[in-house]
Amino acid sequence: MASKTPEGMDRRTFVKTVAGTLAVPAVGSLSAEARPAEPGPAAAKSRPPNVIVMICDDLGSGDLHCYGSSLHTPHLDRMAQEGVRFTHFNTAHPICSASRAALLTGRYSSRTHTGGAYGPASKSGTDLDEKTLADILKTKGYRSMCIGKWHLGYPAPYLPTNRGFDGYLGVPWSVDMNPLPLVRDASVIEEQPDRDLLTPRYTEEAVKFIESAGEKPFFLYLAYSYPHDPPRSSPRFRGHSGLGHQGDAIEEIDWSAGQIMEAVRRNGLDRDTIFIFTSDHGPWFQGCPGALRGRKSTTFEGGVRIPFLIRWNGTIPGGKVVNEWGSNLDVFPTMASFCGAQLPDKTYDGVNLSRLLTGQTSNVDRGTILYFAVSPDQQILECARKGNWKLRVSQRTGEIYINDWAGGSCGPSRHFMLPRPELYNLERDPAESYDAAIDHPDVVREIQQDIEALIPGFPENVVRTYAEMKAHPGSAITPPGAAARPAGMVVGKGMWVPAERRGKS
Repeated sequence: MASKTPEGMDRRTFVKTVAGTLAVPAVGSLSAEARPAEPGPAAAKSRPPNVIVMICDDLGSGDLHCYGSSLHTPHLDRMAQEGVRFTHFNTAHPICSASRAALLTGRYSSRTHTGGAYGPASKSGTDLDEKTLADILKTKGYRSMCIGKWHLGYPAPYLPTNRGFDGYLGVPWSVDMNPLPLVRDASVIEEQPDRDLLTPRYTEEAVKFIESAGEKPFFLYLAYSYPHDPPRSSPRFRGHSGLGHQGDAIEEIDWSAGQIMEAVRRNGLDRDTIFIFTSDHGPWFQGCPGALRGRKSTTFEGGVRIPFLIRWNGTIPGGKVVNEWGSNLDVFPTMASFCGAQLPDKTYDGVNLSRLLTGQTSNVDRGTILYFAVSPDQQILECARKGNWKLRVSQRTGEIYINDWAGGSCGPSRHFMLPRPELYNLERDPAESYDAAIDHPDVVREIQQDIEALIPGFPENVVRTYAEMKAHPGSAITPPGAAARPAGMVVGKGMWVPAERRGKS
């Protein structure tokens, strides 16, 4: 039997009504007292800030209006205007589960042994000895709620209520997986919820959580199921964008973000709340990666560059566009800093952005950051970036642009170390179209040396896989930017290859 709302109508009807009546712009211009004020130090706050993290599934770096899209996203545009919008922000991994684990732990998923994308047959999840952001905020008295797509393990020990969260309502994996149970805490409450209503149902639950905040600070992790394929929206938003299901799903997410911001303002919590809006990685089949190469599951920038907005009225100066590199790995240490929480004794791969966000510094020195390929334990290193330079050191065989399992590109493939690492200047060449290694051998050597220094600090399977690739490079005739040619491939009679690409494979 469907659960009932206080008014007595069934939940399906109620949520449709909510989506219909509140889909009009419910959040207008903020009053003068709610507009961003001059920044003040976080330490001067009388209580730790609330934290709301909104993360989409497969939203591209060019899918929001404030990032150049023609879609109508006024609420997120307003968040950008009143907060900070990053133009160079990357996910830690270009696949679902691995990316989310990195955001919630501040560590590469190769350290936390998180799979790429857990499904109904999966029997494990992110290592149980890992501390999530909810875990560390609990030590500071936070109430926490996880709503939406979890995707870090479905057996009970891996569910949110055993990973630091006080409550959970959502689905355990992606909307293209079947079955898709709706779970409340650790119990299935619907075997097959209506996928069209997931966004308004998540929104309804989030607003209820905010309304019941009380005096304690809270952490809300709201993980939308869309615009992941197959994208869906509620009846009120069907046809809203004029750009099909994908556009409708994104515009409904914008509506939802507006409802969340309005609930915070209505409860007098605007100056006490940090809002974050981002994505787990780039778009899959549909959606816009901007003028970038690649899509979801690739380590090209189209697969890892994501939107990132952050707003904290009165503490983070608004109206800023930041061109410094950021990563979802940074969310964990930055929120720990803002909330006064202690980091556990582990190796962290993100950096604390609090001084950058509050205007105390204009740059961040993060050293070299690594890009791991989609693999069972994310153990295969493909690239490393230092500043604006990105060095591609390995690549797999077969299709390298998109993860289309039905088309066969997710079938058996092998990674090879590239015989000549490829170097891209992401500032001048964000589409990774021009291999500049021949002009900057010193940069190639420097990043290679950084990789050699970093790899020994990873789990044994990462160290072993890297050594194996080094011992078995791909064919020397692999062109820059191509899928790796298998070792042993030689020049055919009808092919001309320049001298620098010849040699034994």
